[in-house]
Order: sequence, then structure tokens, then C-alpha cells
Amino acid sequence: MNYTVMIPAAGSGKRMGAGYNKLFLKLGAQPIFIHTLKVFEDDPACEGIILAVKQEERPEIEAILTRFGISKVRAIVEGGTERQYSVAACIRAHTEAGIVLVHDAARPFIRRAVIAELVSQANIHGAAIAGVKAKDTMKLAPNGLVEKTIDREQLWIVQTPQAFQYDVLKKAAEEAEKDHFLGTDEAMLVERMGLPVRMVEGTYENVKMTTQEDLVFGEILLSRVQEEEKE
Repeated sequence: MNYTVMIPAAGSGKRMGAGYNKLFLKLGAQPIFIHTLKVFEDDPACEGIILAVKQEERPEIEAILTRFGISKVRAIVEGGTERQYSVAACIRAHTEAGIVLVHDAARPFIRRAVIAELVSQANIHGAAIAGVKAKDTMKLAPNGLVEKTIDREQLWIVQTPQAFQYDVLKKAAEEAEKDHFLGTDEAMLVERMGLPVRMVEGTYENVKMTTQEDLVFGEILLSRVQEEEKE
């Protein structure tokens, strides 16, 4: 089943310490966000990509897209000060029914099999998100004092992509805007409407490039992916 992917790419490099948009940092010979976009560029099920970017970075991003042969970008919209605002701009740029994904530009190691399962589950349930089960012991400790240990078997570490029927995501975003509600991810906007969100097991390698340590791990993962492609 086909889908369109929305990618908010208007962030900054604060936690990376780069002093500029971390997506321009390189993994191997390519910027981080190009590795991400190529996953969707090479997926036959992806009908198009919608990017949300900072207006002042648009010329540079367009030049990079051309340089690396990214042809599926159907629209580039102006991103907002918050991720939710950037995604809302992407939603407004897309008017077709069907399945849409929202994916972090700084997660270049998403697997196509996970994407396919997300699309399938969103088609059935209306919304589906990628995640991995918590591996460590989890404590509830407000104010730094442990109140209880939480059963980690029930906990998921949420990732992207997050997949939705377009009408579901559009309504959730509109309701959040009307109520001046700011969520931490798109699924949260759907949850507050009382709609089901299906969990799809992702992979632990689908990390977000947020810190310098992530970049080091990313280089290791990139080498592994490149070796797999040679086999």
C-alpha cells in the first residue's frame, strides 16, 4: 500500500552543539537528512515527500536535494518554532486521502519492513506508531524520590515513523490547534481524541541523531548497513 511521508526538518543543533541545523552534519559522505530521505526515495510504496524547513535554509536544502538526486519531494513548506507547527504545515500542503507518515529527519536507520507494517496497521486501525520495548528497569521518581518500579513489559520507547489515515491526522491536528494544545508527538494528538493507536515493533538501531555520541553510533550503524547492501 502506498503512502506519503511528512518530514519536519526545521530544527536546530542545540543538543548536538553544532551551532546550526544538525541535519547538515554528515554521516559518512552525506548529510544526515539525505540518508533519511533516501530510505523513502528508494521505497516504491512512497508516493511523495513533504518537507518542512526553515525559510532561510530552503535554498541550501534544495541544492542538496538536487546534488544527491532526491526527486520525490512534492512540496517544501515553512516550518514552525515547534515540531507540531511544522507537521501542521505539511498536513495543509497535502490534501489527498490515504496513509501519511510523519518521520524525524534525524532518524536515518528506519527499516523498510517496519514502514510497511506501519502503513498496513494504520490502514486497519487509523493510527500506528513505531517503538521498541524498554530494556532497562524503570522507576517512577517525581522530585528525585522513587515511588515505585514500573513493569517495563508494558512500556515502549516511541520512535518514528508514525503512520495515520490522513483524515485522522488532519482532524487531530486541527483539534489541537483549536484547543491550543501542544503535544510531544502526533500520536498524542490522536490519543486525546479517544482514538486507538497501534504499536508496531521497530528496531533499536532506529536512533535519532541528537548528540555527538549518537553520531559516533550512527557511523557504526552506517558501516553495517553498507556491508549488508554489498551482500
